[in-house]
Amino acid sequence: MVDSTTDSPEPLSADLRTDTDRVLPSWVGPQLRTASDTIGGPVGLHAAVGRSRLWTPLRVVFLMALIGLSISWFGKAGCIQQAPVEGQPGQVRLNWDNQRQFVGLCYSDLIASYRSDKLTPDDLSGGAFPYRTFWMVKNNDGAEVKAYLAEPALTAMFMYVSAQAARGWAWFADAVGLPSTLDVVNYFNISALLLSLFWLLAVWATMMTDRRRLWLGALMALSPILLFHACTSTEILPLALLSVGMLFWSRGKPGWTGFFTGLAAAAAVYPLLLIPAVAVLCVRNRRLRDLGVMVGATVIGWLLVNLPLLILYPAGWGASYRTWRGRGVEPDTLYRLISLATGWNPTPSLISGLVVLLLVAVVATVVYIGLRATVEPTLAQLMFLLVAGFLLFGKEWTPQSSLWLVPLAVLAVPYPRAVLAWMTFDALIWIPRMALFLDADRKWLPPDVFYALNTLRGAVLVGLCAAVVWQLVRRDDDAPASGRLLRSPRSTVAA
Repeated sequence: MVDSTTDSPEPLSADLRTDTDRVLPSWVGPQLRTASDTIGGPVGLHAAVGRSRLWTPLRVVFLMALIGLSISWFGKAGCIQQAPVEGQPGQVRLNWDNQRQFVGLCYSDLIASYRSDKLTPDDLSGGAFPYRTFWMVKNNDGAEVKAYLAEPALTAMFMYVSAQAARGWAWFADAVGLPSTLDVVNYFNISALLLSLFWLLAVWATMMTDRRRLWLGALMALSPILLFHACTSTEILPLALLSVGMLFWSRGKPGWTGFFTGLAAAAAVYPLLLIPAVAVLCVRNRRLRDLGVMVGATVIGWLLVNLPLLILYPAGWGASYRTWRGRGVEPDTLYRLISLATGWNPTPSLISGLVVLLLVAVVATVVYIGLRATVEPTLAQLMFLLVAGFLLFGKEWTPQSSLWLVPLAVLAVPYPRAVLAWMTFDALIWIPRMALFLDADRKWLPPDVFYALNTLRGAVLVGLCAAVVWQLVRRDDDAPASGRLLRSPRSTVAA
């Protein structure tokens, strides 16, 4: 109750609540405290935090995310430029002349694979459908074999839905007299729009997972990796679904956690790493029933997407896994660095076996650290270590796949400036990466520069992992909480 003798120039608000637990960036960051002087200084000691009805943290961060997504789209816009077709007045084509996609740093898998993945209106009119439609290609032995869309089930369906939506938009634009654009441009724009919605979902889920540090969402919304790669491929799709699953875990709902993990695993393999992470928390808190519920729901979510396609088109469904098994040494990987240093030339089968063994070792190591940690680990910390190991020792670590780490790093690494530095460096690796594909007369950097920077890229990520591990094993009672607000279901113990 408010004292009636309180001296106030205006009547007090009927809502006197304030969020006393929220971390305020202008209080905890010296640089931000100084920078805030340009807009009136840091939040005051008596400020009523959490009562703004218009500019809430979520809305501000969403605005930042929309700005970041717009910048990312404009970064790819150079690759959807059109040029007239010679000898065919009124006809246009996609202008990738003179290796525009690499010189302009605007390359996108969404554009490059549009025609080869049979997503054009002509293909769709002919009944093209993921895993059912195939085409003939020559293998390494020169024999013709069937080729299918080599993407996980949910990713394949995302691409199909985007292609159908682009086809529908072209029909609508023609019907009402709107200017026409190339089909691939429509497909790219619609895919970018849908991926943007999934990114906003991921930002929301990440902020709601750690409500005490809401403003860390700004670090995710304006991540340099996002600025480069929001529209490069479909990495945002599994990331968003996994973020929702982790949010449900923080709310004590293992069933929904598993269901969304299963959906995410239908779009990429790495979300399955959530299972050993949850297992560590459940073992530490003696909640094995929650682990069983989560695993069972994961299977249900995965089967919901995969089982119909597996039954109807088994050969096409397995294409993505066959492609992974047949992939050799990729430029971004640890194995390419070893190959360059030693002349080692392993077969795809050997690489596949080695990757599996190393990933098992990564999982075992993280599980051991999680079980032996002197500080209760969070789900985000364990997942960050697991996914980082998955990228470091996996068969490929494309620049855009670093997006998977962004929400995990925001939640797990207690040093925002270090996270920002890592994201900036990792995003800039795109520049020498594109130089690998340029013709000799256009190369702006020799390949050795990329491999040297890629080595440093891995070392920086290892440094972040070391920081997370240190937070788990240190015995300092004053260690920062690192956002440890994820709780094991039906338990008061932080998880």
